[in-house]
Order: sequence, then C-alpha cells, then structure tokens
Amino acid sequence: MSSTASGRNGTWRNWGGNVAARPAREVTPASVEELSAAIGRAAEDGLKVKAVGSGHSFTSIAATDGVLIRPQLLTGIRDIDRDAMTVTVEAGTPLKRLNLALAREGLSLTNMGDIMEQTVSGAASTGTHGTGRDSGSIAAQIKGLELVTADGSVLACSEKENPEVFAAARIGLGALGVVTAVTFAVEPVFLLTAREEPMPFARVLAEFDELWAENEHFEFYWFPHTGSTNTKRNNRSAGPEKPVGRLAGWVEDELLSNGVFQVAQWVGRAAPATIPTIARISSRALSARTYTDIPYKVFTSPRRVRFVEMEYAVAREAVVDVLRELKTMVDRSGLRVSFPIEVRTAPADDITLSTASGRDSAYIAVHMAKGTPYQRYFTAAERIFTAHEGRPHWGKVHTRDAEYFAHVYPRFGEFTALRDRLDPDRLFQNDYLRRVLGA
Repeated sequence: MSSTASGRNGTWRNWGGNVAARPAREVTPASVEELSAAIGRAAEDGLKVKAVGSGHSFTSIAATDGVLIRPQLLTGIRDIDRDAMTVTVEAGTPLKRLNLALAREGLSLTNMGDIMEQTVSGAASTGTHGTGRDSGSIAAQIKGLELVTADGSVLACSEKENPEVFAAARIGLGALGVVTAVTFAVEPVFLLTAREEPMPFARVLAEFDELWAENEHFEFYWFPHTGSTNTKRNNRSAGPEKPVGRLAGWVEDELLSNGVFQVAQWVGRAAPATIPTIARISSRALSARTYTDIPYKVFTSPRRVRFVEMEYAVAREAVVDVLRELKTMVDRSGLRVSFPIEVRTAPADDITLSTASGRDSAYIAVHMAKGTPYQRYFTAAERIFTAHEGRPHWGKVHTRDAEYFAHVYPRFGEFTALRDRLDPDRLFQNDYLRRVLGA
C-alpha cells in the first residue's frame, strides 16, 4: 500500500475541473485488508475518509481534506459464475476494462451509460445510468457488493445477506463505507442495432411516448436555439454484425463529435453571439446512420470535450412539459447555450436513493463547456426541474439539500437511519454529504 500526496502540489481535481481538494494524505490499498487498516488509521488520526474513482463527478462528493482512498490497485475480475450469470469485480476496475473482459468471455451487462471511463464503484455509487425502457442503471444490475464500514468490518451485502444495507449501498454516495467489490448480473453477449437519426424537436415531443414504448433504448439530444434533435434508438438484433466502418466512425465520432465540436466551443466562448448560428450548423452536421454491434460499442462513445453538467430525473410522464418549459426559458432568457441537452429514461427501481427509486423516470441533462460561466443557465434550469419534484444526479451539479431530498425521496429517512448505524461518528463525512444528507 502506498501513501502519497495527491495531484500537483497536493491538490486533487475532478475531470470537469470545477472541484478541487487538498487531502492530508492519499492511500492506494492493494487489498481489502490494507483498506480496512487505512480506515482504522484515519479514525485514530481524526481524519475523514473518502474514496475517489476516476473523478467524473461534477459535485464535491469525493472531495476531502482528510484521507483520499485511491482504488486503482483494487482492480480485475474476482469470479465469473456462469450458473448464476454473475461476475464479481474489484471496485476500482474501470468500466472500460470490465466491458472488454466480459466481451472476451462472451458476456455483457444488460445496459450501460454513455461513457466507460469511470470505476465500477464510482459509477454505481453516484447512480450512473444509460437509457432504457425496461433495463435500469448500473446500480440496478448489481446482485451483491462488499463494503468496508467505519469500524473496519467487511460486510457482504445482497438481497439475502444484509439486505437493508444492500438496498441502500448500491447507490451509497460514499456515505456508508468504501465499496471494495461488486457483483453484477450479466447475460450472454448480444447484438444491438443502433439507428441514429435527426428529427424535429416538435415531433420528438409529440411522439415521445411512442418512441419510448417502441424501443428498448431511446434517447435524444436537442440543440438549444434550434428546432432540431439527434435521436438514437437501440434495439436487440439477430444480426448480422455491421459495425460502423473505421473511416466513418472516425469522421462521425472523433472529427465531428469531438474535434469540430471542441472548436465550436472555443469559438462560442470567445464570441457568444455566434452560438445560435453554430448550434444550427452543428444540428445539421451529423447524418442518419444505422449499425449493429455488441453492447458496449453501441452504448458508449468517446467524450473528449470537457464540460460541466447538471442532470435531473423527473417522472417520465412529466418530461415533455419540462422540456417545453426549458425551451421557453432559453428562448426568453438571452442565454447562449452551446451544448445540446440530453434526454434519457429509466424504469422504476427499488434502490433507496436511486433517482429512479419507485418511479419511471426521464433524465434531462444540461451542459456547459469547461471554463464557460454556467451558473445562470443551471440555476434557471434547476428552478424548472425542482418545480416538477426532480431528483438531481448525485454526481452532477445541483444546489439541493437534505430538506429537499426528504421531500422527493420517500425512503430518505431509511437511508439516513442506516448511515447513523454504520457511520455514527461520520468518518465518511464531507461538506457535500453534510449538505445532501444532513449532519
């Protein structure tokens, strides 16, 4: 186990560049036993403890001035159980490494988010999700997990073992302990046919319920200042496999979606008045395409343009009204929004603090390029989201507190009571958790 300072001059920063912290020390345990010992030493020294994955959260959920746990040595697959169709993976394993390993074994997760740079524990603990009519978030696919608690105990959690902890710790926000291993449900690898197609914003809103019902995975991006969207429909396919060609993939996913888009962000930041024109050009740049490939190659894509993001989950039946209100707000505000707004869905799940807990949900994500003032836009958007009892993504920018969450999460008290039991002295506390969970 190593113990070192974090980052340049001891400073840790997240991927989006909007959060920084200076931990007293950084620890990289190579085993569960070393992690348990590090937690014990932190408690003896009067230091708080936070674990951090790849830093893809835009909130300060992993920030600490105490001990920062780095899980990069806790990686790899522990076990594949083909009878139970599960895989147990170390918590620090990047999703990309997990997806590649599963594919080699002829296996796959059922659903994924749109990037795979996060660690499995970080993605699950903050509620990372993709889009799905019937299949939920990464955490909703968890069948078991291993958790080191504040007293150094190692808890195995599942529906049968410590079920009350399992119900909460799948999206535990780092408040209940440090996750060291996760067991996912998997299935034999399958093919998805992706159909990407531009579509008028008005048509998407008018036909949203049908588009959602007719497709296993439906999402779209709306370009503010335009009446245009780019839609994506992913459905299981018998094949044959027809991946995106290497040249076409480079042009669409690297040159246009990353390279040209990055230049557009630079231009828009330097000359905000050009943003509506850039948006109109951008909305026409991507043409329709259809391809068939294994899941992670369809669900995920490279995201190289740095940004800051706010995302809220609202009841699925409210999403069209919320989007209309957002459009009216942008049109009337004089704001110049250079990033498209992303819309996805998830079915209700039974995880205590999941943004989809107990209700079918739609996710609306607003973004701004890194370094661009975002507060006015996000504040206006958040006002709309919260008017519809929206639940913010735990790893994305928001200003809500424990009083608000007690109102929009029926099981909020269940989570805080469990936290009182597992971490009564608040070893895993930080400013973010103090705000969202209370003292």
